[in-house]
Parts: sequence; C-alpha cells; structure tokens
Amino acid sequence: MSSAAEHRRPLPSDADAILDALPNPVLLIGPDGKIIGANIATEAFFEISTQFLKRQSLKELVPFGSPLLALIDQVRSLNAPVNEYKVDLGTPRMGGDRQVDLHVAPLTERPGHIVVMLQERTIADKMDRQLTHRSAARSVIALAAMLAHEIKNPLSGIRGAAQLLEQQASSEDRMLTRLICDEADRIVTLVDRMEVFGDERPVVRGPVNIHSVLDHVKRLAQSGFARNIRFIEDYDPSLPPVLANQDQLIQVFLNLVKNAAEALIDVPDAEIQLTTAFRPGVRLSVPGQKSRVSLPLEFCVKDNGPGVPEDLLPNLFDPFVTTKQTGSGLGLALVAKIVGDHGGIIECESQPRKTTFRVLMPMYSTSIKHADQSSRADSAGKPSPASQGAK
Repeated sequence: MSSAAEHRRPLPSDADAILDALPNPVLLIGPDGKIIGANIATEAFFEISTQFLKRQSLKELVPFGSPLLALIDQVRSLNAPVNEYKVDLGTPRMGGDRQVDLHVAPLTERPGHIVVMLQERTIADKMDRQLTHRSAARSVIALAAMLAHEIKNPLSGIRGAAQLLEQQASSEDRMLTRLICDEADRIVTLVDRMEVFGDERPVVRGPVNIHSVLDHVKRLAQSGFARNIRFIEDYDPSLPPVLANQDQLIQVFLNLVKNAAEALIDVPDAEIQLTTAFRPGVRLSVPGQKSRVSLPLEFCVKDNGPGVPEDLLPNLFDPFVTTKQTGSGLGLALVAKIVGDHGGIIECESQPRKTTFRVLMPMYSTSIKHADQSSRADSAGKPSPASQGAK
C-alpha cells in the first residue's frame, strides 16, 4: 500500500507538467464559475497570468452571453462531455475574431467542477474562406472583363459625339459637353483598372529580398504620402528569399502602406510597423504545382489607426469594397489578386489602434523555380528548359 501511495504522490505535479506541455488552453472551472486552474497555453490565449486568472470568474473573460457559459451549464445538467465548434471568444482586449472549438467535460472525481479545452481555429480556416471568396470574385471579374471590352466602344462614340457638339455649342452647353467627356474618361479609367483583373498570364518570378522591397516602399512613402508618420521595422535578418516578382511585390506593399497612411490622417501618434518572420507549418496548393507548397514567409503591415469596420472585414478583398468615400474599392482587390497569383495568402485582422495586414508567401527554392519556368514556357507554347536540355 505504501509503495502504491508513494507512486501516486508525485502525480499532481506530473499532471501539471503534462497540461503545460499541451498547446491548447485548458481550464478547470469550479461550481461557482470561478477559474481554479489553467495551463500555460491559457495564459497565452487570454494574455493573462495564471495568478490573475484564478482571481476571476469565466464570465469576466469571455464575451457577454458567450455560448461557452451555456455549454458549461449543459455539461453540468447532463453530467456528460459536450463539444461545440467555431465559437467566437474574441473580445476587444484580446483582439477581434478568436474562433475556437470547445471541448467541455465534467470532472467526475470532483462534482460540479468542469474541464474546458479550447482549440483555436487554424489559419487554414481563414485561407479556405479567402479561397472561396476568391473563386466567387474570379467569376465576377470574368464577367467584368467581358463588359469592359464591350463598354469601351460605345463610350468612344459618346465622347466623340460630345466633342462634335462642343464645337457648335454655347458657353453654357459647353459645360455639359465637357461634363460628358470627363465622365466618359472616368469610366474608361475605371474599365482599364478592371481589365487588370482579367490578366491570367503566369507571373515571372524569381528570388526577391523582401527587405529591399520594404525599404524601397518605405522610402517612397516617407518622401510623399507618409512623410509625417513614424515607421517601425521588425525584420528577421536571416529570412530566405521569397519566390516573387519584385515589381508586383512593391505594388502590393506600396498599396498596403498607402492604405495604412490614409487611415492615420487624424491620428496624433501615427505609426506604421513593417515586420517579417519565418512561420513554418502553413501549406497551400500553388498554381502550377501538383504538390502543396509551404508558405513559411510572413510579412505584415500594421498601423495604429481606427481600424476596419467589422462588417467589411469578411469581404475586404473583393472588388468595389472600400472604406473611402471617393475610393473605387479596387486597390485591395488587386493586392489580393497579385498575392494569389504568387500562390500566397493575405489576411486582415483589425480592431481600434491595431490593424494588421498579413501576407504569407512561398520561399524561393530551385525546385519551385524550375517548375515555375516550365509552366511559363508551356503557357507560351515553347519547350521548357528541361526538355531543351534533354535534346
């Protein structure tokens, strides 16, 4: 008996060590709703120390009326485990959308006590959502490209007729003919921008130093639209090259920085933070590749502006969605197209004074390079370099 007791005595500390090793947050809730215990992952999720967590009830941590509270009551009444999926536990303090899967079970050895495990939804969910939006947007873009071609011809005739009328019109009527010409030109400009989305040609890519791109964008911004904004750089100097087209990457980040600068117009302590990091583990199917490609390179543009309205976030990268009164809503749609053409993903997380645009991209490697060259050669109707070498 004493031998068995000696083996059981260290168990609580061993159990704590096992719980702390888990990557998912685990909480022990008492009968009164107070938090009795939590592992290290819980601290990271709620951004609160365990000592502080133990002084709070669960109601003080989760949003008002959270399904988690009802789920705990259900587990107590059934005395059986219950799972719930895709529950939002985000609060303004934690930052926006925090979707989790909930696994709630009674602790049979201690009646009234409940164990809660949170499994945060992975970035793959966000990518799936964005890819669904991108597929739908591609259909709209194809229709818009066809309409763009058909619209230009009648617009040219309308503008020409207005110019002929202007030659014989009075000064008052000339204002109207000039208005017709100006509006026709404006529509043509918009149509030209829409035609960019219909370009499905393969992107010419190669190894690009992202820090050179970001430094170039920062210099352009500081010499113009962001001259009064403080820039913060948090770069990983050991980052490998990104597989990309340098000019298009400049276009992407110049657009993101310009949007951030416009959001900071009335912010006294305006800051834009540019970050780069290596985040292994994200994989996605890339155009022209049979196997899934890793997207370990993370590039972020952050600002401390007022944030993006919550109702716009799900469709922020769709054409014609904009927060600007005079905006066309094509800037971020073009950014998403360029990133998607590179086999990457872009996401936005936003709350007041903390908006982050995150770009995930593949890194450069010789295997991807050769496959990229082959797909370009095939699309041009020419033999690939590999087939030429075989001859």
